Amino acid sequence: MAVGNPVGRLADERVDHRFKALPPDAEGLTVGELAAERRNLFTDGFTTPVLALSAESVEHNLALLETYAERHGLAFAPHGKTSMAPQLFERQLEHGAWGITAAVPHQARVYRAYGIRRIFLANEVVDAPALRWLAAELDADPDFRCICYVDSVRGVQLMDEALRAASASRPLDVVVELGAGEGARTGARTPADCAAVADAVAATATLRLVGVAGYEGEVPQADGDKVRAWLRELVALATDFDKAGRFDGGSDVVVSAGGSAWFDTVAEVFAEIPELSLPVLKLLRSGAYVSHDDNHYSRLTPFNRVPEEGALRPAFRLWAQVVSRPTPEQAFVNAGKRDAAYDLHLPEALAVRDARTGEVRPATGITVTGLSDQHGWLRTDPEAELEVGDWVGLGLSHPCTSFDKWQLIPLVEADGTVTDYIRTFF
Repeated sequence: MAVGNPVGRLADERVDHRFKALPPDAEGLTVGELAAERRNLFTDGFTTPVLALSAESVEHNLALLETYAERHGLAFAPHGKTSMAPQLFERQLEHGAWGITAAVPHQARVYRAYGIRRIFLANEVVDAPALRWLAAELDADPDFRCICYVDSVRGVQLMDEALRAASASRPLDVVVELGAGEGARTGARTPADCAAVADAVAATATLRLVGVAGYEGEVPQADGDKVRAWLRELVALATDFDKAGRFDGGSDVVVSAGGSAWFDTVAEVFAEIPELSLPVLKLLRSGAYVSHDDNHYSRLTPFNRVPEEGALRPAFRLWAQVVSRPTPEQAFVNAGKRDAAYDLHLPEALAVRDARTGEVRPATGITVTGLSDQHGWLRTDPEAELEVGDWVGLGLSHPCTSFDKWQLIPLVEADGTVTDYIRTFF
C-alpha cells in the first residue's frame, strides 16, 4: 500500500542509459532536475528517435472527457493499460475520474504502488497468488475498493478457494461480465449463463455481487444498432438481477461498459437505465483518449459522430532523423518497430524539421511504407523536400502499443520546451 505521494517521488529517479533519447549530458541528474531545466526537444541534446507527448493536447483531452462524463451523468474509470503512467493517472483523477481500470493483476499492483484507491479489474482473476495479494490489500486498507469481473462458475470457485485460503476478511466486489455475442471475447454468453455465475457468487462469503459489465467493442461486426442492442441486454440483465434481489448488501449497482470507440452509444443507453433499488454507478472505461492518435482512434472516436461535444487532439509525435537517402524515391529514418506502434497501422509522416534552418514544414510527398526493427522506410515523391539529417515527425496509431515502447516520455509544449517526463510501467 502506498504511503505519502509516490507519484511525486518519480521526479527523484536518476536519468541514465535506461531511458531512450534523453540527452547524454543529463546523465546523473534526477528527472525533476532535468525537467526544471526546460530543455528544448530539438536543440538541447535529445537524441533520435524520440517520442514526445504534447502538453497542450493531453490537457485538452483530459478536460474534454471530464466534461463529457459530467454532462452525461457517467462515472469514469479510464483504462490505465493504455499508458501505465502514474503521472497521467493522477491527472485523470484530478479531472474527475472515479478510479482507474486494470486488465491484469500486475497493472493493479502498479496502481496500488502509486496510491490508486479505486480499481476496476476488467478480467476474471483466477490466479491464487494474485488473489492472496488482493485480499491483503483489501484487508490492510479499508478505503481501497476493487471491483473484479466474474464470467464462469469455475472461475468463481477458484476465486473463492484462493480468498478463503488467504483468510480474506473483506469480500471482493465482483460484476458478472456479459459477453458481446457468439465469437466475441470473454464473458458469459447468455442471461442464463450470467445467472448461473451470479448464483455461484451468492454461494460464497468471499465475493459480493455488485453489478454487471462488458465491452461493447467486441460486438461482432459492430455498428451503432448492434452495439445499442447489446448495451440494452446489459441494462436488462442489471434490472433483472436487481428485481431478483441479487445486489443486496452493496452500496450501489455498477453497470459498466465503454471503450474508446462507442462511448456515445454507452451514454445514450445508460441514460435509459431505470431506477433500481440502489444508486446506479454508470461506469465508463475509455482509456485511449488521453493521448488519442493520428489514425485508428481519430477515425473511430465517437466525437466524429457528435462533433458538437468537442474533439480529441492527437498528442503523440515520434521524431526520427533521416539517416539515409539512397535514391530520389527513397529515404530511411532511424525509428522502427522498437519505437513506433505498428500493430494496426504504420506511422504517418506529418512534418519535417529542416536540419539546416530549424524550419518545420508539412511532410508533403513523404509516405511511410514499412518498418524494420530500427528503421522506417520512406517513399519520397518528386515534390518531397528531404535530406540526411532532417527530422521527420511521425503520427502514430494505437496509443496502447505506443506508450509501451518508452519508459520515460518528454511532455513537450508547442514551442519544443520539455516541461516534464512521463514514466511508464509495463
